[in-house]
Amino acid sequence: MTSQRVVIALGGNAMTGPDGSATPQAQRDAIRVAAGHIADVVAAGAEVVLTHGNGPQVGNLLVKNEMAAHVVPPVPLDWNVAQTQATIAFTVADELDAALRTRGLSQRTAGLITRTLVDLDDPGFVEPSKPVGRYLPREEAERFVALGQNWEDRGERGWRRVVASPEPRSVVDSPAIHALAAAGFVVVCAGGGGIPVTDDGRDGEALRGVEAVIDKDLTAAILARELDADTLVIATDVPNVMVDFGTPSQRPLGRVTVAELREHAAAGQFARGSMGPKVEAALRFVEGGGSASGGRRAVITSLEHIADAVSGDDAGTVLTNS
Repeated sequence: MTSQRVVIALGGNAMTGPDGSATPQAQRDAIRVAAGHIADVVAAGAEVVLTHGNGPQVGNLLVKNEMAAHVVPPVPLDWNVAQTQATIAFTVADELDAALRTRGLSQRTAGLITRTLVDLDDPGFVEPSKPVGRYLPREEAERFVALGQNWEDRGERGWRRVVASPEPRSVVDSPAIHALAAAGFVVVCAGGGGIPVTDDGRDGEALRGVEAVIDKDLTAAILARELDADTLVIATDVPNVMVDFGTPSQRPLGRVTVAELREHAAAGQFARGSMGPKVEAALRFVEGGGSASGGRRAVITSLEHIADAVSGDDAGTVLTNS
Protein backbone atom coordinates (compact mmCIF):
# COMPACT_ATOMS: atom_id res chain seq x y z
CA MET A 1 0.00 0.00 0.00
CA THR A 2 1.21 3.52 -0.76
CA SER A 3 2.00 5.86 2.10
CA GLN A 4 -1.04 7.73 3.34
CA ARG A 5 -2.19 9.72 6.34
CA VAL A 6 -4.95 8.04 8.32
CA VAL A 7 -7.04 9.42 11.17
CA ILE A 8 -8.43 6.67 13.39
CA ALA A 9 -11.26 7.44 15.82
CA LEU A 10 -11.66 4.98 18.69
CA GLY A 11 -14.78 4.82 20.82
CA GLY A 12 -14.44 5.46 24.55
CA ASN A 13 -15.73 1.96 25.20
CA ALA A 14 -12.63 0.60 23.43
CA MET A 15 -10.81 1.74 26.57
CA THR A 16 -12.93 -0.22 29.05
CA GLY A 17 -13.33 -3.90 29.87
CA PRO A 18 -15.74 -6.16 27.93
CA ASP A 19 -18.22 -5.82 30.79
CA GLY A 20 -17.83 -2.03 30.88
CA SER A 21 -15.40 -2.14 33.78
CA ALA A 22 -13.36 1.07 34.07
CA THR A 23 -10.81 -0.02 36.63
CA PRO A 24 -7.29 1.13 35.72
CA GLN A 25 -6.25 -2.43 34.88
CA ALA A 26 -9.33 -3.06 32.74
CA GLN A 27 -8.70 0.15 30.81
CA ARG A 28 -5.02 -0.66 30.29
CA ASP A 29 -5.86 -4.19 29.11
CA ALA A 30 -8.40 -2.85 26.61
CA ILE A 31 -5.98 -0.19 25.36
CA ARG A 32 -3.31 -2.86 24.90
CA VAL A 33 -5.63 -4.75 22.55
CA ALA A 34 -6.46 -1.57 20.62
CA ALA A 35 -2.78 -0.65 20.39
CA GLY A 36 -2.02 -3.92 18.63
CA HIS A 37 -4.52 -3.18 15.88
CA ILE A 38 -3.28 0.41 15.51
CA ALA A 39 0.32 -0.79 15.31
CA ASP A 40 -0.71 -3.08 12.44
CA VAL A 41 -1.90 -0.01 10.53
CA VAL A 42 1.45 1.71 11.13
CA ALA A 43 3.28 -1.46 10.07
CA ALA A 44 1.37 -1.37 6.78
CA GLY A 45 2.99 1.98 6.00
CA ALA A 46 0.37 4.50 7.08
CA GLU A 47 1.02 7.73 8.96
CA VAL A 48 -1.46 7.49 11.83
CA VAL A 49 -3.19 10.16 13.91
CA LEU A 50 -5.36 8.69 16.65
CA THR A 51 -8.32 10.26 18.40
CA HIS A 52 -10.61 8.63 20.93
CA GLY A 53 -13.79 8.88 22.94
CA ASN A 54 -13.87 9.36 26.69
CA GLY A 55 -17.53 9.05 27.67
CA PRO A 56 -17.09 6.35 30.34
CA GLN A 57 -14.03 8.09 31.78
CA VAL A 58 -15.65 11.54 31.95
CA GLY A 59 -18.77 9.97 33.38
CA ASN A 60 -16.79 8.43 36.20
CA LEU A 61 -15.10 11.75 36.97
CA LEU A 62 -18.49 13.46 37.09
CA VAL A 63 -19.70 10.92 39.64
CA LYS A 64 -16.59 11.56 41.72
CA ASN A 65 -17.30 15.29 41.47
CA GLU A 66 -20.73 14.83 42.96
CA MET A 67 -19.63 12.44 45.69
CA ALA A 68 -16.69 14.57 46.80
CA ALA A 69 -18.29 18.00 46.40
CA HIS A 70 -18.40 18.48 50.17
CA VAL A 71 -14.62 17.96 50.37
CA VAL A 72 -13.13 19.47 47.18
CA PRO A 73 -14.66 21.90 44.67
CA PRO A 74 -16.18 20.15 41.62
CA VAL A 75 -14.41 20.92 38.34
CA PRO A 76 -16.26 21.79 35.10
CA LEU A 77 -16.72 19.54 32.10
CA ASP A 78 -13.88 21.09 30.10
CA TRP A 79 -11.46 20.25 32.93
CA ASN A 80 -12.80 16.70 33.01
CA VAL A 81 -12.22 16.36 29.28
CA ALA A 82 -8.65 17.65 29.69
CA GLN A 83 -7.95 15.25 32.54
CA THR A 84 -9.23 12.22 30.63
CA GLN A 85 -7.33 13.26 27.50
CA ALA A 86 -4.09 13.24 29.46
CA THR A 87 -4.76 9.94 31.24
CA ILE A 88 -5.83 8.08 28.11
CA ALA A 89 -3.07 9.59 25.96
CA PHE A 90 -0.24 8.54 28.26
CA THR A 91 -1.70 5.05 28.64
CA VAL A 92 -2.13 4.69 24.87
CA ALA A 93 1.43 5.96 24.37
CA ASP A 94 2.82 3.33 26.73
CA GLU A 95 0.92 0.47 25.12
CA LEU A 96 1.31 1.62 21.53
CA ASP A 97 5.06 2.21 21.90
CA ALA A 98 5.37 -1.36 23.16
CA ALA A 99 3.31 -2.70 20.23
CA LEU A 100 5.41 -0.73 17.74
CA ARG A 101 8.65 -2.04 19.24
CA THR A 102 7.34 -5.61 19.10
CA ARG A 103 6.83 -5.16 15.35
CA GLY A 104 10.32 -3.73 14.91
CA LEU A 105 9.04 -0.27 14.01
CA SER A 106 10.93 2.94 14.76
CA GLN A 107 7.90 5.19 15.18
CA ARG A 108 6.95 6.36 18.65
CA THR A 109 3.81 7.88 20.14
CA ALA A 110 3.14 11.45 21.28
CA GLY A 111 0.06 12.62 23.20
CA LEU A 112 -1.22 16.17 22.80
CA ILE A 113 -3.80 17.95 24.95
CA THR A 114 -6.13 19.35 22.30
CA ARG A 115 -8.70 22.15 22.21
CA THR A 116 -11.66 22.38 19.83
CA LEU A 117 -13.39 25.65 19.00
CA VAL A 118 -17.17 25.86 19.46
CA ASP A 119 -19.72 28.67 19.20
CA LEU A 120 -21.44 29.92 22.35
CA ASP A 121 -24.59 30.52 20.27
CA ASP A 122 -24.72 26.86 19.25
CA PRO A 123 -28.19 25.36 19.90
CA GLY A 124 -26.47 22.41 21.55
CA PHE A 125 -26.15 24.54 24.68
CA VAL A 126 -29.94 24.97 24.77
CA GLU A 127 -30.86 21.29 24.29
CA PRO A 128 -28.36 18.92 25.94
CA SER A 129 -28.11 15.69 23.92
CA LYS A 130 -24.67 14.09 24.33
CA PRO A 131 -24.66 10.90 26.47
CA VAL A 132 -21.79 10.58 28.94
CA GLY A 133 -20.87 8.11 31.63
CA ARG A 134 -22.42 4.89 32.77
CA TYR A 135 -25.92 3.54 32.42
CA LEU A 136 -27.75 3.57 35.75
CA PRO A 137 -31.06 2.23 37.03
CA ARG A 138 -33.81 4.82 37.18
CA GLU A 139 -33.68 5.07 40.96
CA GLU A 140 -29.98 6.03 40.92
CA ALA A 141 -30.36 8.38 37.96
CA GLU A 142 -33.14 10.26 39.75
CA ARG A 143 -30.68 11.19 42.51
CA PHE A 144 -28.62 13.11 39.96
CA VAL A 145 -31.68 14.60 38.24
CA ALA A 146 -32.53 16.11 41.63
CA LEU A 147 -29.11 17.79 41.54
CA GLY A 148 -29.98 19.54 38.28
CA GLN A 149 -28.50 17.11 35.77
CA ASN A 150 -30.20 15.94 32.57
CA TRP A 151 -30.76 12.19 32.24
CA GLU A 152 -32.58 10.17 29.56
CA ASP A 153 -34.24 6.77 29.62
CA ARG A 154 -32.22 4.61 27.19
CA GLY A 155 -34.44 1.54 27.37
CA GLU A 156 -33.22 -1.85 28.58
CA ARG A 157 -29.69 -0.59 29.34
CA GLY A 158 -30.99 2.00 31.79
CA TRP A 159 -30.67 5.77 32.14
CA ARG A 160 -27.75 7.92 30.97
CA ARG A 161 -26.73 11.52 31.55
CA VAL A 162 -26.87 13.94 28.61
CA VAL A 163 -24.91 17.20 28.42
CA ALA A 164 -24.45 20.10 26.01
CA SER A 165 -22.84 19.03 22.74
CA PRO A 166 -22.10 21.96 20.42
CA GLU A 167 -20.83 21.48 16.87
CA PRO A 168 -17.05 21.52 16.52
CA ARG A 169 -15.82 24.41 14.33
CA SER A 170 -12.09 23.73 14.15
CA VAL A 171 -9.34 21.93 16.03
CA VAL A 172 -7.29 24.72 17.59
CA ASP A 173 -4.14 22.64 17.90
CA SER A 174 -4.17 20.99 14.45
CA PRO A 175 -0.92 22.77 13.39
CA ALA A 176 0.91 21.11 16.29
CA ILE A 177 -0.67 17.74 15.45
CA HIS A 178 0.43 18.13 11.83
CA ALA A 179 3.99 18.98 12.90
CA LEU A 180 4.22 15.92 15.18
CA ALA A 181 2.80 13.60 12.51
CA ALA A 182 5.15 15.00 9.88
CA ALA A 183 8.05 14.35 12.28
CA GLY A 184 7.15 10.66 12.35
CA PHE A 185 5.14 10.39 15.56
CA VAL A 186 1.89 8.49 15.96
CA VAL A 187 -0.15 11.30 17.53
CA VAL A 188 -2.85 10.74 20.16
CA CYS A 189 -4.99 13.88 20.20
CA ALA A 190 -8.44 15.51 20.34
CA GLY A 191 -9.67 12.98 22.90
CA GLY A 192 -13.36 13.19 23.65
CA GLY A 193 -13.82 15.52 20.68
CA GLY A 194 -11.36 18.00 22.15
CA ILE A 195 -11.59 20.38 25.10
CA PRO A 196 -14.45 22.75 24.16
CA VAL A 197 -13.29 26.37 24.00
CA THR A 198 -14.83 29.57 22.69
CA ASP A 199 -13.42 32.85 21.50
CA ASP A 200 -15.57 35.21 23.55
CA GLY A 201 -14.00 38.39 22.23
CA ARG A 202 -12.48 39.35 25.58
CA ASP A 203 -8.80 39.71 26.39
CA GLY A 204 -7.78 39.91 22.76
CA GLU A 205 -7.41 36.41 21.35
CA ALA A 206 -7.94 34.51 24.62
CA LEU A 207 -9.83 31.23 24.40
CA ARG A 208 -11.99 30.04 27.29
CA GLY A 209 -13.19 26.56 28.19
CA VAL A 210 -16.94 25.96 28.37
CA GLU A 211 -19.22 23.38 30.04
CA ALA A 212 -19.81 20.93 27.21
CA VAL A 213 -18.52 17.83 25.48
CA ILE A 214 -18.11 17.43 21.74
CA ASP A 215 -18.93 14.39 19.65
CA LYS A 216 -15.56 12.77 18.99
CA ASP A 217 -16.51 11.48 15.55
CA LEU A 218 -17.55 14.93 14.29
CA THR A 219 -14.29 16.37 15.59
CA ALA A 220 -12.41 13.50 13.93
CA ALA A 221 -13.93 14.49 10.58
CA ILE A 222 -12.77 18.10 11.02
CA LEU A 223 -9.35 17.01 12.22
CA ALA A 224 -8.93 14.66 9.26
CA ARG A 225 -9.82 17.48 6.86
CA GLU A 226 -7.50 19.97 8.55
CA LEU A 227 -4.65 17.42 8.42
CA ASP A 228 -5.42 16.62 4.77
CA ALA A 229 -5.84 12.94 5.64
CA ASP A 230 -6.54 10.39 2.95
CA THR A 231 -8.68 8.09 5.09
CA LEU A 232 -10.85 8.47 8.18
CA VAL A 233 -11.45 5.20 10.03
CA ILE A 234 -14.16 5.18 12.68
CA ALA A 235 -13.73 2.12 14.87
CA THR A 236 -16.86 0.83 16.54
CA ASP A 237 -18.13 -2.47 17.96
CA VAL A 238 -19.66 -3.84 14.74
CA PRO A 239 -17.96 -4.71 11.43
CA ASN A 240 -20.40 -2.77 9.23
CA VAL A 241 -23.09 -0.13 9.31
CA MET A 242 -26.48 -1.84 9.12
CA VAL A 243 -29.70 -0.71 7.44
CA ASP A 244 -33.11 -1.91 8.60
CA PHE A 245 -31.40 -2.83 11.85
CA GLY A 246 -33.36 -5.22 14.05
CA THR A 247 -35.75 -6.28 11.28
CA PRO A 248 -35.86 -9.38 9.06
CA SER A 249 -34.53 -7.27 6.18
CA GLN A 250 -31.47 -5.99 8.06
CA ARG A 251 -28.31 -5.98 5.95
CA PRO A 252 -24.77 -4.65 6.19
CA LEU A 253 -23.50 -1.86 3.99
CA GLY A 254 -20.24 -2.44 2.16
CA ARG A 255 -18.96 0.09 -0.34
CA VAL A 256 -21.40 3.02 -0.61
CA THR A 257 -21.45 6.47 -2.14
CA VAL A 258 -22.19 9.72 -0.33
CA ALA A 259 -25.54 9.98 -2.09
CA GLU A 260 -26.55 6.46 -1.05
CA LEU A 261 -25.56 6.94 2.57
CA ARG A 262 -27.24 10.36 2.76
CA GLU A 263 -30.44 8.72 1.51
CA HIS A 264 -30.29 6.08 4.23
CA ALA A 265 -29.60 8.74 6.87
CA ALA A 266 -32.51 10.88 5.68
CA ALA A 267 -34.77 7.84 6.02
CA GLY A 268 -33.88 7.62 9.73
CA GLN A 269 -31.82 4.45 9.47
CA PHE A 270 -29.18 5.47 12.01
CA ALA A 271 -29.84 6.11 15.69
CA ARG A 272 -28.89 9.53 17.05
CA GLY A 273 -27.12 8.12 20.08
CA SER A 274 -25.11 5.38 18.37
CA MET A 275 -24.43 5.03 14.64
CA GLY A 276 -25.89 8.40 13.60
CA PRO A 277 -22.87 10.59 14.53
CA LYS A 278 -20.44 8.09 12.98
CA VAL A 279 -22.29 8.12 9.68
CA GLU A 280 -22.53 11.91 9.74
CA ALA A 281 -18.81 12.26 10.45
CA ALA A 282 -17.91 9.94 7.58
CA LEU A 283 -20.18 11.89 5.24
CA ARG A 284 -18.76 15.27 6.24
CA PHE A 285 -15.19 14.11 5.75
CA VAL A 286 -15.74 12.63 2.29
CA GLU A 287 -17.96 15.52 1.19
CA GLY A 288 -15.16 17.92 2.12
CA GLY A 289 -13.28 17.17 -1.11
CA GLY A 290 -10.17 15.34 -2.18
CA SER A 291 -6.91 15.20 -0.26
CA ALA A 292 -3.59 16.30 -1.74
CA SER A 293 -2.87 12.72 -2.80
CA GLY A 294 -6.26 11.89 -4.26
CA GLY A 295 -9.85 11.12 -3.24
CA ARG A 296 -10.93 10.91 0.35
CA ARG A 297 -12.52 7.82 1.82
CA ALA A 298 -14.05 6.96 5.17
CA VAL A 299 -14.53 3.53 6.72
CA ILE A 300 -16.73 2.50 9.64
CA THR A 301 -15.82 -0.91 11.01
CA SER A 302 -14.86 -2.87 14.12
CA LEU A 303 -11.51 -2.42 15.82
CA GLU A 304 -10.11 -5.77 14.68
CA HIS A 305 -10.69 -4.84 11.03
CA ILE A 306 -9.10 -1.39 10.93
CA ALA A 307 -5.84 -2.53 9.29
CA ASP A 308 -7.80 -4.22 6.50
CA ALA A 309 -10.01 -1.13 6.23
CA VAL A 310 -7.01 1.10 5.58
CA SER A 311 -5.38 -1.19 3.02
CA GLY A 312 -8.44 -2.01 0.91
CA ASP A 313 -12.19 -1.83 0.34
CA ASP A 314 -13.09 -5.31 1.56
CA ALA A 315 -13.58 -4.49 5.26
CA GLY A 316 -16.32 -2.44 6.86
CA THR A 317 -18.62 0.15 5.39
CA VAL A 318 -16.48 2.10 2.90
CA LEU A 319 -17.67 5.55 1.88
CA THR A 320 -16.42 7.29 -1.25
CA ASN A 321 -17.68 10.04 -3.53
CA SER A 322 -18.25 7.66 -6.41
